[in-house]
Amino acid sequence: MPTESAQATLAVLRDPSLFKWYVIPLFAIVVYIYNVEVSRKNWGMVLAGLAFWGMDWINEIANSLIFHFTNHAPVWGVAKESAFVILMGLNIEICFMFAIAGIAFCRILPEDKKLKILGIPNRLFIAVVASVFCVFVEILLNAAGALTWDWSWWNTQVPYLIFVFGYMPFFLMSFYVYDMEDTKRQVRTVAGIYSVVIPALVVFGALGWI
Repeated sequence: MPTESAQATLAVLRDPSLFKWYVIPLFAIVVYIYNVEVSRKNWGMVLAGLAFWGMDWINEIANSLIFHFTNHAPVWGVAKESAFVILMGLNIEICFMFAIAGIAFCRILPEDKKLKILGIPNRLFIAVVASVFCVFVEILLNAAGALTWDWSWWNTQVPYLIFVFGYMPFFLMSFYVYDMEDTKRQVRTVAGIYSVVIPALVVFGALGWI
């Protein structure tokens, strides 16, 4: 039996009547940020951003599948106050945020890949700090009722799972792609991510599993 919060999300899942006009300027911001990088031919930054976004899509698809097969709740769910709920744990606002998050965090990476911060490789250090920051934000969102957690193993008592599975892989993959010196290799890596995302969305969506 779905939890109360899961039922509330199901009631508004992909309901176009919830559309709000603020979605348009949010979309424009995402387009602008990518356009700036494209105009500079900063392909590494563009692909790093897409890698981060693709990793989130994989997580969100898995989250929806967990709800489908347990019929209890997604690991994380979104409250109904959204302009459009795409998946059980993903709304349009979160989607746009993750679309540009990879670019935002790659922007703060030192040019020297070998530089260490407090004795830790800077990429790993920033990935850890950024992941901790994101977990903190999720805790605030949950406290505000904007993000729901219905499983006993995914909450403020077990924050390390959110850290390990919720964010750390996103940052590590994004930074890994960003640091590749071969654009073709970057493209192949990002294409590999979306070769999982796109078929999963199509197949599981057609089956009604997500």
